[in-house]
Amino acid sequence: MKKILSIIASITILGCGSQNKISEVKNTNGINNIKDVEKKVSVSKVSLTPVLKEDVISSLEYLASDALEGRSTGSEGIEKAAVFIEDFFKENKVQPYYKTYRDSFNLKDIVGYNIVGYVEGHDPMLKNEFVILGAHYDHIGTAEPVNGDRIANGANDDASGTVAVLEWAKYFAKSKSNKRSILFTLYTAEEIGLKGSGHLAERLKSEALNLYTMINFEMVGVPRAENEIMAYITGYNKTNMAEKLNSYAKEDVVGFLPKAKAYNLFKRSDNYPFFNAFKIPAQAISTFDFTNFDYYHHVDDEADKMDFDHMTSFINKMIPALEGMINAETKEIKMNNE
Repeated sequence: MKKILSIIASITILGCGSQNKISEVKNTNGINNIKDVEKKVSVSKVSLTPVLKEDVISSLEYLASDALEGRSTGSEGIEKAAVFIEDFFKENKVQPYYKTYRDSFNLKDIVGYNIVGYVEGHDPMLKNEFVILGAHYDHIGTAEPVNGDRIANGANDDASGTVAVLEWAKYFAKSKSNKRSILFTLYTAEEIGLKGSGHLAERLKSEALNLYTMINFEMVGVPRAENEIMAYITGYNKTNMAEKLNSYAKEDVVGFLPKAKAYNLFKRSDNYPFFNAFKIPAQAISTFDFTNFDYYHHVDDEADKMDFDHMTSFINKMIPALEGMINAETKEIKMNNE
């Protein structure tokens, strides 16, 4: 009995999501009931942290490894990255949006390919509206050598954003909690002028996709200072997206960065082609703020420079914010009249 009471007490600490199950525990078969309660405790713990740090580490360490040779567009390395993303989608039952996961295009003598995963919404009406979550999975290949190392692995830029999108794809494919449909889009050729996102935005526009919002995730591998909001959004005043995401998350997850406007960041990442094509809220979220990472386009942008506790926390904290946006009964995120 003491063991049962101890387990029930631990359930109470874990939260009300498990409390409503306590009444189901009977006293007719002690051992089986204890196992049932322990199983419920285990489920509760999983629901509190749907994304695990070890999964984040595993994916990022591969994408930012020397084996991928810096993931420049058209290289053997980026082909390996594309196959990794496709295999991740297949393993986690994220469907291809087109006949295959690849949205291919030509850049002179180079073939580029965005990777596009799809999780259909479950609401009969809202599933016809789409949300896009994206990041670029290419990088610059090589850079100025340091101690004989020329490979610019791009861990923060933007393997970090890619891993975040992959984890959300896995989460929504498993939870099926999305009323609207979601496209999980990983772009190539960002580093040579947003070519991949530009191609996909124009293609989806020509296909009359009913796009509600788009968020691009760029360099989320390092934390900001403790007195700063965890992340910031570009084009802050263009929409009410930051306000609504924080409302859905029930905490301030994204804020304003003055330098974002000074550096014209809104137009420098893969959100911009979607804003241009669809004229809808399409913004980028980042935790790199020009004070917390010294290795932009540098060979030392390595996996060992990433803060995986921060990354995992960010990915998990964004889930209720994204769910709120994806599941709102009306289009609550709107353009502002600047």
